Amino acid sequence: MVASVVEAQYDTLILSDLHLGAEMSRAREALRVLEETRYRRLILLGDIFADLNFGRLKKEHWKFLGFIRKLSNPKRGVEVVWVEGNHDHGLAQIMSHLVGVRVYQEYQWNYLGQRHIAVHGHQFDGFSVSNVQLSYWVGTLLYLQLQKWDSKNKILTRFLDRLNTRWLRLSLKVSAGALAFARRHQAQRIFCGHTHVAMHRNEEGVDYYNSGSWIDERPAYITIGEEGVQIHEYIERPDDRHSSEERSEADSEFAEFAGETGLSEDAEYEGVGR
Repeated sequence: MVASVVEAQYDTLILSDLHLGAEMSRAREALRVLEETRYRRLILLGDIFADLNFGRLKKEHWKFLGFIRKLSNPKRGVEVVWVEGNHDHGLAQIMSHLVGVRVYQEYQWNYLGQRHIAVHGHQFDGFSVSNVQLSYWVGTLLYLQLQKWDSKNKILTRFLDRLNTRWLRLSLKVSAGALAFARRHQAQRIFCGHTHVAMHRNEEGVDYYNSGSWIDERPAYITIGEEGVQIHEYIERPDDRHSSEERSEADSEFAEFAGETGLSEDAEYEGVGR
């Protein structure tokens, strides 16, 4: 059942770095969270796609997008916000048509007297900003190929993802930049993704939260409500499967989705990645 204002448990739910199209994307589990949680606002905090080639999307990826499209219907009473990540770059107009969601570079809102900011976080990653093309060819395309070669449990690619985060010290860089950004904009809370590491940091009365990723063995998401901000780790279930379904299984799901949106079966868009 889709969340609605009447039965909302949380003001806002945030998830990021789903990387639809990647072998490691855990779209099935992310969709389960969205379906089973009640919220007034959903923020998709960037890097929802691995890259802009829709040909890589699988059945469960199309199901996730289909749910977002239905959720964005005003009759549902849920505000759906898409904050652009570096992997989503260039998709603003496409996503507005595809799932009926407005795309922001950053999003601000007030809740219980506090200003909140949601921004993906790559803006505070100097390497990503300075080496856009190199990051795309090496950090995105090569990484996607490695996922195909890796074992079923993606041990190597998950290790490389953690190593990359530590080598570049991304969590520290992004949190420091985000906290400074929040102070300049007089915000009490700021939320980011990008680093793939869920965390909370408080500095000079400002709270920084990172929503983690959905390509990790321990995916996470954030909720904001009257009880405060909580980082939730997704709990595995016996029927959870890795997203390595046969791509042919996506045909019927894609056909239904494409029929609703007028999307071409050969849809592929050029963009840049982290």
